[in-house]
Amino acid sequence: MKNQNITKVIKVNDDIKEKMCEFYEDKKRSKTPPYAIFQAEDNDTIITLYESGKAMFQGLSADIEASMWEMINNDSSNLEDFFDEPRKKEKEEDIEIPFNINSIGSDEVGTGDYFGPIVVSASYVSVNDIDFLTNLGVRDSKKLSDEKILEIVPQIVKRIKYKTIILSNKEYNKYHNEDMNMNKIKAILHNKVLYNLTHENDIKYDYIVVDQFESPKSYYNHLNDTDKIVKNITFITKAEDKCLSVACSSLISRYIFIKEIDKLGEKYGIFIPKGASSYVDDIAIKLVSKYGKNVLNDIAKLNFSNTKRILESVK
Repeated sequence: MKNQNITKVIKVNDDIKEKMCEFYEDKKRSKTPPYAIFQAEDNDTIITLYESGKAMFQGLSADIEASMWEMINNDSSNLEDFFDEPRKKEKEEDIEIPFNINSIGSDEVGTGDYFGPIVVSASYVSVNDIDFLTNLGVRDSKKLSDEKILEIVPQIVKRIKYKTIILSNKEYNKYHNEDMNMNKIKAILHNKVLYNLTHENDIKYDYIVVDQFESPKSYYNHLNDTDKIVKNITFITKAEDKCLSVACSSLISRYIFIKEIDKLGEKYGIFIPKGASSYVDDIAIKLVSKYGKNVLNDIAKLNFSNTKRILESVK
């Protein structure tokens, strides 16, 4: 990481240590320094949490990141209140885009799930598709049940153009390492589906929208080694609520993810749950007990803290 010009170390209690482990779950590096619980990379900052309770922050935003945890550590009474809402280190301006536009949007599914692949999709929605998609309920994509998604997505994909990449667990575990964290993987996959779709024939768009998962600067930094980069992207948080093409991509990705999870369940003869809860651990323990620990490489994201708990349980 370049320009790591700030280093700050704070001391946190056991409750905060646990919350930090959860909070940086999908940003953890595969290698952990000696005496550390984890090391993670979040935008411009590297976070190292030591067993002693010392947390070291290094990078351009180290002081902001450290100050946030220092404030929570000093007032643990507000701990649960803080984590009831998504973190916002800086107040973001609400970006509004017109509704009646031609747009390309991308979104991903599976990054917070221990089991199953990462699915990233990009969709093209023209003004002629808006009424059709609205009538299907696409504008409320996050409120749709799995059953409804399985019903309407086949209708959506018959109507609109889209591109999808499925990154299997085996591929994810191969690529994820100290220099290739979750956000970098997501940036590369988003860029690839967007590039493929923007180069389709007869696509005329007014906006390219990405459901924002990190700052635009960090997103493009992840693509430094990529030749074909899609520019002029509008990054919006909760973009599926504001842009139909992102909503379509969310639904398509979720549809494919559901199908892939079902395939895993059929292959191993057991229900495969979503998420990364203790129930997920219980299922994984059963699978490891039956098939051996190597089965996790094919069905799970090994860098998640679940793996350590699971393997300790089957010793």
